[in-house]
Amino acid sequence: MAMTVHLDVVSAEQSLFSGAVTTIQVTGSEGELGIHPGHAPLLTGLKPGMVRLVKADSSEEVIYVAGGTLEVQPQTVTVLADVAIRAEELDEQAAEEAKREAQAQMASGTSGELDYQQAAVQLEEALAQLRVIRQLRK
Repeated sequence: MAMTVHLDVVSAEQSLFSGAVTTIQVTGSEGELGIHPGHAPLLTGLKPGMVRLVKADSSEEVIYVAGGTLEVQPQTVTVLADVAIRAEELDEQAAEEAKREAQAQMASGTSGELDYQQAAVQLEEALAQLRVIRQLRK
């Protein structure tokens, strides 16, 4: 039997996953992270992207997160997401529209610095959603 660690993926709205996993892949603030049972304790921020998990039965699940925090403890890994959506529930057309709106707002140059930063965050989240959707199709 493969070694496992307990994973909880939660957002402000709901708990998306709670169970035993053999591996976890996330987009951390410093790059891609692979978490396996026995990983050293870690606390880091998450960038918009995917949480890919392999369950004890070898099945995979992909969850989109729009940022948040990852905490790794000896027996438990917790993803506290700002927003979390199962990959198969993502809306590609809505993500494409959000991408276009953010690009248009950034290109207009008439908005203030705060509006530009908000548009940049919106663009990053839309691009991350599109990457997760395309990854799921493979």
